[in-house]
Amino acid sequence: MTVRLTRRAFVGAAVAAPAVAALPISLQSVGAQDAGFTVTMVTDTAGLGDQNFNDLANAGGTQAAEDFGIEWKVLESVDIPAYVPNLTAGVEQGPLTVAVGFLLTDAVAQVAAQYPDAHFAIIDAAVEADNVQSVLYREQEAAFLGGVAAGLMTQTNKLGIIGGQRIPPVIRYEVGFRAGVEAVNPDAEIVIAYADDFGDPDKGKELALAQFADGADILFPIAGLTGVGAYSAISELNNPGEQWVIGVDVTQEHNAPGFEAFVVRKGVDTGVYQAIEQEVNGTFTAGVHSLGIAEGGVGFEDPNGRVPAEIMTEVETFQSMILDGSLVAPSTDEEYEVFEVPAAG
Repeated sequence: MTVRLTRRAFVGAAVAAPAVAALPISLQSVGAQDAGFTVTMVTDTAGLGDQNFNDLANAGGTQAAEDFGIEWKVLESVDIPAYVPNLTAGVEQGPLTVAVGFLLTDAVAQVAAQYPDAHFAIIDAAVEADNVQSVLYREQEAAFLGGVAAGLMTQTNKLGIIGGQRIPPVIRYEVGFRAGVEAVNPDAEIVIAYADDFGDPDKGKELALAQFADGADILFPIAGLTGVGAYSAISELNNPGEQWVIGVDVTQEHNAPGFEAFVVRKGVDTGVYQAIEQEVNGTFTAGVHSLGIAEGGVGFEDPNGRVPAEIMTEVETFQSMILDGSLVAPSTDEEYEVFEVPAAG
């Protein structure tokens, strides 16, 4: 599905569930074998190797295992029906189970109700339960800054967004980016395509090639492993300095050296690490934990110095407005529709 947007135009994108396959469970384990307890992570269907969301969560857990001497296990969910048995297996392993992704929301609610004495942390979703910590990110803040940079860097005045599924965290990325572009370049066109899948890099490459062919020169892939396909596309086209991909969640410069404009960072690893640290210290708290720029949960990064200095100045100005509360980046379609950039000064 592809949508063309300029300023306030908006067309909703359909969401389709991933295909259901068999029900095997993949297990990986790191950390001290004589640890006092085990923490288990349950991936979404993209699994490890997505070079993005699940891998970031795993990095946070692996670091926590090294720092705190706990054992860290990963259960990969190859399909949606694997969520509940994987979460249940996590409960049987130790006191804390980490669920990675919005798509595990219902499964976490179900298993948490069945095991009220166990602790759960879910990344990117909110589950109301006394034993669930919901780690949410204000992706819209970092995405807004990314939109500012992209809106000023574009040479064709056309930008592309490639989404996985249009779920709340992806929506926050999308509308934040669109608002940032509009704040500095209201005449820019944004083309949006959804793959309806977070684990299909071939589909991501197909969508990216189509957007580049249509004249977009900077792509924002918010699609997990599917988004890696944008790097394959830009490498194949090989137009250095003319076409760019934005790193999302973490840099993926290694996938297309020289073609990553900048990074819209999301500290999935930080959220996982902090949840484990609380469990270790006996300070685990349920409820919503919201991480934005102020908390170091999200941010704008230019690791390779490809953003011109004058554009970085604009990004920093808008970041200061977000931090002082004078600018609240939109996080929903409804907020985007009424969003206005506050007057300077």
